[in-house]
Amino acid sequence: MTVAPVTLEGHGVRLEPIEERHREGLRAAADDPAVWEFTPVDGRGGPLRAWLDVWLDRAIASGDLVLAVRRLEDDALVGSTRFLNVEPAHRRLEIGGTWYGADARGTTVNAACKLILLTQAFEVLDALRVELKCDARNVRSRRAIARLGATEEGVLRRHMILGDGWVRDTVYFSVLEDEWPRVRAGLEARVRR
Repeated sequence: MTVAPVTLEGHGVRLEPIEERHREGLRAAADDPAVWEFTPVDGRGGPLRAWLDVWLDRAIASGDLVLAVRRLEDDALVGSTRFLNVEPAHRRLEIGGTWYGADARGTTVNAACKLILLTQAFEVLDALRVELKCDARNVRSRRAIARLGATEEGVLRRHMILGDGWVRDTVYFSVLEDEWPRVRAGLEARVRR
């Protein structure tokens, strides 16, 4: 299982490997305190440059595939997501680091992105398991992950220190290979609405 840089498109979005040319569009999308509320990087006050640098460096060093999310209807950059924690020997990976600007939240953008990423994971990369996680306090993200059809597995207590110093509990979810057909059908129905 090798996660190579690839552009993925469908259902009204295009996921592009993040590059310097995305910086200004992502800066505009991230100009929203809600984006940074539960993240390990403190982006409030505008240091999106630091966030991009951290994730670009991490992508190069670790094999993460960091993606800019472009909404096709208006060609706007609306957020970011990534494949990370890729474990080829165990055929598992994580989808995470996902955030969207205010005008993309509550739309079909997240369902479209997850449909594309899960399709890539299960049907191209041959994953057995895809993990997703979020801050236990982040009710919006927990609901969104559950709506995808992922199974909540449990909480890692005092798992991560956030940019503001808060020590967060992290909720883990997963989708397994044999659950993928059901999850795919649910996501396809959501993006057709």
